[in-house]
Amino acid sequence: MSKPKIRFKGFIEDWEQRKLGDILERRVEQRQQSEEYPRLAFASGQGVIPLSERRTNNREQLIKDEFTKKYLVTEMDDIVYNPANVKYGAIDRNKCGRGLISPIYVTFTTNEISGFIERIVTSHDFQQKALRFEEGTVTKRQSVNPEDFITIDIVVAPQREEQKKISDYFDQLDHLITLHQRKYEEMKKFKKCMLQKMFPQNGKNIPEIRFEGFTEDWEQRKLSDCAGFRRGSFPQPYGNKDWYDGEGAMPFVQVADVSNDMKLVNDTKQKISKLAQPMSVFAEEGSVLVTLQGSIGRVAITQYGAFVDRTVLIFDKYEDGIDKRFWAYIIKEKFEDEARKAPGGTIKTITKEVLSEFDLMLPSYAEQRKLADYLISLDHLITLHQRKYEELQKIKKFMLQNMFI
Repeated sequence: MSKPKIRFKGFIEDWEQRKLGDILERRVEQRQQSEEYPRLAFASGQGVIPLSERRTNNREQLIKDEFTKKYLVTEMDDIVYNPANVKYGAIDRNKCGRGLISPIYVTFTTNEISGFIERIVTSHDFQQKALRFEEGTVTKRQSVNPEDFITIDIVVAPQREEQKKISDYFDQLDHLITLHQRKYEEMKKFKKCMLQKMFPQNGKNIPEIRFEGFTEDWEQRKLSDCAGFRRGSFPQPYGNKDWYDGEGAMPFVQVADVSNDMKLVNDTKQKISKLAQPMSVFAEEGSVLVTLQGSIGRVAITQYGAFVDRTVLIFDKYEDGIDKRFWAYIIKEKFEDEARKAPGGTIKTITKEVLSEFDLMLPSYAEQRKLADYLISLDHLITLHQRKYEELQKIKKFMLQNMFI
């Protein structure tokens, strides 16, 4: 019996095993580019796209006779693949439309529902099947020839109506995923822009954008005059198994556990044992941390209590007039400013003495609170779209595993 675990109501027939060659027909027509047949690009992770949108440098643009050279014709809903790049997922459906692609690619039309076939040939299982046909050596790039590609067996729904329902479902799901991914990226860019405009730049005493009612200059202060700080700690050697896990183990924050979105990861990679806890340093929920090694300058406001490694700094003992939430943002902005000035855009090391002497621009306490409220609300929106995107990705993965054979 060949039936998927999840099906749309009304479909009960067994699915059929068929060879790709019975479903796909190769396009071989070539043309010179024109208004009707514009140049397109094809790349892993992007699919078929306008040439101008390709993220990587396109060497073909350097060809002087590009308007007389002939390229391969592709139409909307064709299945396109790169024989030399199957292992990196260079198989997709043409969602861009009529145009021309490099003859190094292979494009097929299909007599089935293209969106249904797309989900089969872009699956990990299918790609593993295809890679069995890889030919070539170190000197000659390995590839999956079209002649072998079309001999691969796949299992398909016998009714086009079922194929269409499945294709439409995943098209809608992909649309939602793209929507939340785009919103997530847009909100991150917006926040970055607002941080630059709402904090003084280039030696100025006031920011470009302010909330109504605030007019006073921001005050320059040394970091050490505003808050205390201390490193985390961990007993040595790191490899001692007694320092990890067991009854009463607690989250243990290392550099990798401090994310780029000013939070800790939901679950730290390591848990510190009850035996090792007295030899470490505990940071309460709501503490501000900054990483000092590896990815220097990552900042987090902790969303749970945890013990902290020596590669991470904990701020404490704030002076009056400092909003802890605002402090996290001003520290992050300061480290990013230092990185922009550092060779190669990366801070190689940071000492206690250098950190203490950091110059920070601070507004009044009331303005700090207002800014912190606003920035935290932006972070909530960013997290909302990120979570929705991740949830939809999980749903898609589950449904692909259960709606196909």
